[in-house]
Amino acid sequence: MAKINLRPWREERAAARQKDFITNLIASAICAAALVLMMGYYYDVQMDRQNTRNGFLKTNISKLDERIKEIEDLKRQRERLLERLNAIQELQGNRPIIVRNFDELVRVLPDGLHYDFLQRKEAGGDSIQIKGLAAENKDVSELMRRLNRSIWFGEPNLSKVSALGSTAPGRKALALADIRAFDLSVVLTKPKAEDAK
Repeated sequence: MAKINLRPWREERAAARQKDFITNLIASAICAAALVLMMGYYYDVQMDRQNTRNGFLKTNISKLDERIKEIEDLKRQRERLLERLNAIQELQGNRPIIVRNFDELVRVLPDGLHYDFLQRKEAGGDSIQIKGLAAENKDVSELMRRLNRSIWFGEPNLSKVSALGSTAPGRKALALADIRAFDLSVVLTKPKAEDAK
């Protein structure tokens, strides 16, 4: 004979399924909450690590900035020292040149002429302003030719030649009429070392 199940199996099955659904839903919610908490904790740890790295980098960057400032100060100090050294070397190098220029001024001086005034001017090029007296105009011309031929001087520039008798009142005009006062300037040059010997 056939067995008939009179129990309400459909309701029991529906209740079991509903119970399994609620259990699975609660388990999923717990897993989701645990996952969210774990992700939050992971990101917090990562943020803390990154903040620690950033702090380390900031302190090292500030130290490097201080070192860069020190290096820039040292570079400025080095440049000042090099400028001083160059100025000293230039002065040391020019010292014999000035002596050589004066020596050359004596060598190019023709007979019948003498210097009254010598002045060195560095503005607008290194030059010497020369004022002197000459017995004749040809002596001034000879001086200019000798200055031009010298390797220590450039081309001379004559600004004036005048008779001394007309410019010196109170002196004997007859004796001073033949003497000429001249005013010229000449550019100083620096010859090569092999030419200067």
